[in-house]
Amino acid sequence: MATLSAEEQLRVLVRGSVDLVSEADLKARLEESVRTGRPLKIKAGFDPTRPDLHLGHTVLMTKMRQFQELGHEVIFVVGDFTAAIGDPSGKNKTRPPLSREEIEHGAKTYAEQAFKVLDETRTRIEHNSGWLGAMQFADVIRLAGKYTLARMMERQDFKMRWENESSISLHELLYPLAQAYDSVQLQADVELGGTDQLFNLMVGRDLMKEYGLRPQVVMTTPILEGTNARFEDGRIVGDKMSKSLDNYVGVSEAPEEMLGKLMSIGDEVMWRYYELLSAESTATIAERRSDCANGRMNPRDAKMALAKELVARFHTPADAERVHAAWDKQFSQRQVPDSMPEHESAGAPLALVQALVIAKLASSNSDARRKIEQGAVDVDEQRVKDTKAVLEAGRHVLRAGRHYAAITVR
Repeated sequence: MATLSAEEQLRVLVRGSVDLVSEADLKARLEESVRTGRPLKIKAGFDPTRPDLHLGHTVLMTKMRQFQELGHEVIFVVGDFTAAIGDPSGKNKTRPPLSREEIEHGAKTYAEQAFKVLDETRTRIEHNSGWLGAMQFADVIRLAGKYTLARMMERQDFKMRWENESSISLHELLYPLAQAYDSVQLQADVELGGTDQLFNLMVGRDLMKEYGLRPQVVMTTPILEGTNARFEDGRIVGDKMSKSLDNYVGVSEAPEEMLGKLMSIGDEVMWRYYELLSAESTATIAERRSDCANGRMNPRDAKMALAKELVARFHTPADAERVHAAWDKQFSQRQVPDSMPEHESAGAPLALVQALVIAKLASSNSDARRKIEQGAVDVDEQRVKDTKAVLEAGRHVLRAGRHYAAITVR
C-alpha cells in the first residue's frame, strides 16, 4: 500500500475530477484502506464499440492510474455485453445494435491499448459478458424489478427524447441496469466515468443498496472535446472526441499522424488539452499560457511541446523528436512534399470550397469553409482566409491542416 495518508490520497484524487458522490464517503474508505491494508476496488467500464482507444479515454485512465499508484486495485471492465445493448448516453435517437463480430474486434485490442496508460501488473481485466451473458430471462425480470420507470425517465436524454416524441426502445432502459449490475458483481468501492456517465454510475449506487451492498463512491472526469472543437464566446464549443465523428487522436496511431492531429487543434483549444492530458505542473502550464498571451512564446511552439509530450508517452521520446523534425521541415519551413494526391476539375474558375471537397481535404462545403475561416488552408503556399476565393485555370497545390493535394482546374 501507498505510504500516503488518507487525507493526502484524497487531495491527489480529487484534483481534476468533476462529480464526487461523496467526498466524505471516499475519505472514509481511504481511511479504512490505510488502517486495514486492503486496497479499494476501483471500477471503470469501456464498451468496445470501436477497435481503438483515443486520447479522450485516457483522461479517465489517468485517474485510474492515480488510484493504482496509491496502491489500489483497478478493474478494467470490457463491456462486451453492454456494447451489444448500446449506451444511450447523449444520444437523441436509438442507435443500431452492433454485431458480435464488431464487438469482439473492438474488445480484442482494448486491454492492450489500455496498458499504454495503466500499470499492467496492477490491472484486473473483466468482461461483463461473464455474468450478464449467463443471466436467464427470469434473472433479467428480477433485475428490472429493482428500479422504477419514473427514476429512469429522470435521465436527461430520455426525458428530452420523450418530450420531442422521439422513440426510446425498451432495451435502452436496460443499459443503465446492466452497467450497474457490473458494480454489484464486482462489489466496487469506487466507479469512475466521464461526466456523461453520471446517471449510469448513480444507478450503480442505487442497485448496490437493493442488493444489500455498501453503495459505491461515484467519481467523474471531464469530457475531452474533439480536434475540431473551436473557441467561441469565451468557451470551448464542439462535440466530444469520438472516432465516429472523425475528431479523435487514437493512442495507437502512428507518431506522425498523432503529432499532425494535435498540431491541427485551435490555439485556445490547446489549453483544454493541456489541462486534461499533460503531465506538466499547473504552474508550468499557466506560465506557458501567459507567455503565449503576452507574445513571449508562439502558440505553435506551445502546441508542439504538448504534441511531443504525448507522442513520447504513447510511443517513444525518439519518435517524438523524429516526427517533430519532419513536421518542422515540412510545415515551418513550408516545404511541399515531393508527391501528393492529384485531382482534376472542369469549369474554371473553381470555388476554393469546392476544390477542397474534390481534393478530399474537406468532408463537405461547410467543413471546407470552417477550415478556411480558421486559417488552416493554403493555396500555392499562400494562406487564404476568404471563403469566397476561387481557383483560376491551372494546377494548384492545396494544403488543409497537415494534408496536401494538387488540383488541376481546366
